[in-house]
Amino acid sequence: MKQSKRAIFVFLAPAMLLFALMFVYPVLRTAAMSLFNVKSVSSTVDTWTWAGFDNYIKLFNTPLFITSIKNICKIFVTSGIACLGSALILAIILTQGLVGQRFFRAIVYMPNVIAAVAVGYMWLLYVFNAKFGMLTTLFSSIGWTEMANFKWLSADNMFLSMSIAYCFSNAGYFMMTYIAGIEKIPADYYEAATIDGANVFQKFLFITLPLIKGVLGTSLVLWTSKTMGFFALSQVFGGVSTYVPMMYAYDTLFGSEVSVDSTNAGVAAAAACIMTTVVVIVSTISRKSVKDEGYEL
Repeated sequence: MKQSKRAIFVFLAPAMLLFALMFVYPVLRTAAMSLFNVKSVSSTVDTWTWAGFDNYIKLFNTPLFITSIKNICKIFVTSGIACLGSALILAIILTQGLVGQRFFRAIVYMPNVIAAVAVGYMWLLYVFNAKFGMLTTLFSSIGWTEMANFKWLSADNMFLSMSIAYCFSNAGYFMMTYIAGIEKIPADYYEAATIDGANVFQKFLFITLPLIKGVLGTSLVLWTSKTMGFFALSQVFGGVSTYVPMMYAYDTLFGSEVSVDSTNAGVAAAAACIMTTVVVIVSTISRKSVKDEGYEL
């Protein structure tokens, strides 16, 4: 028994060491840095000056950071409903045995393997462009003048355009997650429901939905993590309406004309800690409240 435990430790030790170096240490260092005034991320510890919770207080007294928090909340709620909802609908449709459903799954998932920056510029240049964009051309061809002249990239509509691009690039990822959960449900459940006269909506409400609760909870955690790390599309689309906490942390860390602090790694670390805390809270709530249910025929 002792030899078995020793062997397990020997085999796990390299992985645990790498995990500590690559994940645990940066997290602890960032948390500690958030309590100090730090000129740059590469500054030695002896140059740090104690700030306590002043960095956090400074964040919540900064209008630009408050604006970024409001924007990320809007993205989390509105884009989350649109993205996860459409992903679930697509997952249900593409698990019904349709002809060519594997092809359609691959097509929907494809945007997820494209870099977010590329996706952003693709939408900016080829979809939302006011002169030759796909939407302008489409609406003009069907005579819908009002939508053909819609200013997708104006300051008022920039958030909407960015949200559409964000949902487009992530729906396939969550769709595949839901498909994996749905395909684990035994077909006998649906056959029994059909015999009992259940329609499509009843099967979804009383079989599919309860049996993929765990998957839905996991997708919420993944969505929260993705949203808190939202950065690339915000940088591509630009503007105050698309400004998010990760952009604020980036500008504060490396300096920018829109950053209220020239360069302050401590403030940037505090912003990162706040976003990490949100993910941990959502993950904990999801794990405690959403659990798989087991059915018996």
